[in-house]
Amino acid sequence: MGWQSRTRSLQIFDTEFSADTVEWCPLADWSGILACGTYQLQKGEEGTAGELTAPSRIGRLYLFQFRQQPLGSLSPHLTEIQRIDSPAILDLKWCHIPISDRPLLGMATASGDIQLFRLKDTQREDGCGLDKVSETELGQDRLALSLDWSTGRGDCSDVRTVSSDSSGSISVLSLGESSFSLVSQWKAHDFEAWISAFSYWDTQIVYSGGDDCKLKGWDLRMGPSHPTFTSKRHSMGVCSIHSNCHRERILATGSYDENVLLWDERNMREPLSETPMGGGVWRLKWHPTQEHLLLAACMHNDFHILHCKQAMDGNGGPCPTLASYVLHNSLAYGADWSHLSLVGSPPPSSLEPEEPCTSLSNTGGHLRIQYESPTASFDTSLEDESGQYIPDPISPAKTPAIVSLPGPAEDSSSSMSSLLATCSFYDHMLHVWRWDWTQEARQTEGEGEREEGGPSSS
Repeated sequence: MGWQSRTRSLQIFDTEFSADTVEWCPLADWSGILACGTYQLQKGEEGTAGELTAPSRIGRLYLFQFRQQPLGSLSPHLTEIQRIDSPAILDLKWCHIPISDRPLLGMATASGDIQLFRLKDTQREDGCGLDKVSETELGQDRLALSLDWSTGRGDCSDVRTVSSDSSGSISVLSLGESSFSLVSQWKAHDFEAWISAFSYWDTQIVYSGGDDCKLKGWDLRMGPSHPTFTSKRHSMGVCSIHSNCHRERILATGSYDENVLLWDERNMREPLSETPMGGGVWRLKWHPTQEHLLLAACMHNDFHILHCKQAMDGNGGPCPTLASYVLHNSLAYGADWSHLSLVGSPPPSSLEPEEPCTSLSNTGGHLRIQYESPTASFDTSLEDESGQYIPDPISPAKTPAIVSLPGPAEDSSSSMSSLLATCSFYDHMLHVWRWDWTQEARQTEGEGEREEGGPSSS
């Protein structure tokens, strides 16, 4: 029995500023809470003496609540419950465990600081909101570009974050009662350090990727004077890293070189697999419960769900694409899975045309943007005056061969549905959508005979 894969849009929200990061709260009691961060470059203005003021980067933090509505309901699934003006936001991450019984959200900003927000109950009708509790500066003249919590596997013994910034530095911060203290900071990359992440299996190990095309590992017990390894396996800037909290020592990395690499953390000399994505891989997210499923935000080539079992089992080869979400019209940046359990059959969607169910996305040829260094991919427009991209054509990307795939779990006969959120940059759009992975119905003997004999007349 095979499996069918289908994506359906549920709701679209205009964030006004360019949207670049979305994060669902991972805690069970708050799994319907979604945060979205935005980034907007404001050009300098001409002063009275004719000089131009320096450009500024502003942003806005949105908080939403998702409630699944019955079929046919006119009520929206997603409701905005709060917005907070801030410096431009480069990354958001919820702590994976409650702190003082409440969710905690970390935010990396263009002002070079990490801000911390606590989700609290309020007297408003929606019942909750974010309250800023601390702000920690990483240094002057830098942008905080990413952050990750050490709590990916639910470990609360030593709660820390790691952050990367535009100076090429990595910072590790320890969480006290309600604020961070800087534990260590070091120069890790020659140019912007786009991404940093913990190994969830050994939180003394952190990884970093930069615009110098290098992926590095660091052991906090040994100090940051030398990396434990330096990999040049990616040919362009490394901008996404995520440790798999369910499968031991599995690490995913992505790059402007348009490839997703899977690694065994115990052997970083050569990746387990390499998968071409047809777009720079800005974010990677493992599924919250299914260890083999990986969500990729591929900048100018949309969002894709990869099935990584064969590669993780050591069989090599690219990871097949189970599903693609292609309704965004701009750079695909933010992406995340919700922990919320969906019930019922997929609702109809007027926002998305019916498409055939597929087990593999065949992208064929594509257009490739020449990604610019750093803060350039945010500050330098990749569009012409009419809002169209300015691409350079290259040869068609190779697509993995179609293979027979199991369902969500090999011993499971049930289907699964997942709720996701994605956002795109220049069109400043947040999309909430669902992905359904369902078993194909078995054909009866009579149905098979009718198909072999051609369509019946009525």
